[in-house]
Amino acid sequence: MALSKILLYYTFTPIADPTAVMLWQRDLCESLGLKGRIIISEHGINGTVGGEMAACKKYVRKTREYPGFKGMEFKWSEGGAEDFPKLSVKVRDEIVSFGARGELKVDENGVVGGGQHLKPGEVHELVEKRGEDVVFFDGRNAMEAQIGKFRDAVVPDVDTTHDFIAELESGKYDWMKDKPVVSYCTGGIRCEVLSSLMKNRGFSEVYQLDGGIVRYGEKYGNQGLWEGSLYVFDKRMHVEFGEDAAELGHCVLCGNPSNTFVNCVNEDTCRRQVLLCDDCSSHIATSHCGRPDCAAVAAELAAS
Repeated sequence: MALSKILLYYTFTPIADPTAVMLWQRDLCESLGLKGRIIISEHGINGTVGGEMAACKKYVRKTREYPGFKGMEFKWSEGGAEDFPKLSVKVRDEIVSFGARGELKVDENGVVGGGQHLKPGEVHELVEKRGEDVVFFDGRNAMEAQIGKFRDAVVPDVDTTHDFIAELESGKYDWMKDKPVVSYCTGGIRCEVLSSLMKNRGFSEVYQLDGGIVRYGEKYGNQGLWEGSLYVFDKRMHVEFGEDAAELGHCVLCGNPSNTFVNCVNEDTCRRQVLLCDDCSSHIATSHCGRPDCAAVAAELAAS
């Protein structure tokens, strides 16, 4: 059986004709049997695709032939095409949907006015030098932080990236504006935009974790400042950086430790993903998000 892998990648670079790039990328992936999700905009490309190792290698080589993608970094992860339901390649206004299309500025060097990139080792150096003044700021949806985050990190109260601008302008985080802030997210892409939005709103010393949690976990595993599991947007749902990962999450129904998100059984009116333990998720009557209406639907399904 051929070895398979998942590729995670992005780059911010001006794209004059996003539709043409979309069609080329779709044809390339189809020809190689890759599945996953790719978003292209005038600001760049953001993708996660999986398939056989040889196909992934050829995809990397061919994609880097596009001038703006020549230096793009690809992160390799365990998995394959079977972790994705299909191939989706689309043109969007933004490759990360902060609702900041007009505010974001991109040139051939990437995002203009973003935070300073810090490699994992440089983050540790900053913490050693500045101590408790350093603030880790989670650039993901609050749900993702339930199962893993940096120690003592600030987790904004956001459901989607669209919520960040209002959250930053709410005044809740003004106490951080003169502190060294390290923004972080899964692979780094959300912080490219978030760090620039923060700087535009008066946060004076903003950094971003280069390569995101993925790169940090590869270097330090569970022996550094990261705690728990990493939420991922495919069938795996979460990954760990070793068997000694802490379980930070708890089942919403019984409170037992869990790092597994499950779709609420009430598929008609509820789209929530919630943490459920194996026992609760294995029974229809307890495979719901905890809301009374969803609990009633679960009871009906269990009785039928």
